[in-house]
Amino acid sequence: MQSAQDNKAQTALPAAHSSGERRAATLALLTIAGIFLYVIIDVIAQLLPPHYNPIKQAESDLAVGPYGFVMTINFVLRGLLSLALLWALVLGVAMQGLSRPGLILLGAWGVGAIVLALFPTDLAGAAPTFHGKIHLQVATLAFICAAVGELLLSLKFANDEQSRSLRRPALVIATLVIFAALLVLALPFAPKLASDFGLYERIFIGLVLLWMLVIAFRLRSLPGSNNPLRM
Repeated sequence: MQSAQDNKAQTALPAAHSSGERRAATLALLTIAGIFLYVIIDVIAQLLPPHYNPIKQAESDLAVGPYGFVMTINFVLRGLLSLALLWALVLGVAMQGLSRPGLILLGAWGVGAIVLALFPTDLAGAAPTFHGKIHLQVATLAFICAAVGELLLSLKFANDEQSRSLRRPALVIATLVIFAALLVLALPFAPKLASDFGLYERIFIGLVLLWMLVIAFRLRSLPGSNNPLRM
């Protein structure tokens, strides 16, 4: 009787793993599609009036104006695709190859993007508003969470044999994300560079999304491992 139960459990385990791997691959594909869609929508938002300067002005300024809803939708999309990748990592990588703090920080970045959609920014020169202050604080925290979260996750990939191949490309990009984040955070103290804030911010966001894109592509072909959180 015990032997039959053991055989049944052993048969069910690979099936559960297979299901988790398929779901991880699907979520990774959604992440990839979401990133490309995000870039397309961002370009469309930039082309619509009032034509904010992408070099001088923050991406958040695109959410203010008659067509601001386009960028607002894009903030929500960025949050959802980030959370999709988060869940893909949980399903597709063994827990010993994942950083729990890194997952939490990546999740905070995703949730932060959705919060940014709810609280539009204040344009330069405009009177400060309650929602503008929230936007600035959330954006700052989200940027820090993304940079540190991606670095912690990249470092931890080495602890699992099947996800070890993720470490090198992820770590290279995550290191660039850290430098870009430090640059953006230092801009208020460097007036000469701050005039081109939009450029540096977009470089940072682009690198964060590039890390996600590389991880999502690798998750599409990464062999499964024994992850206790798979369903």
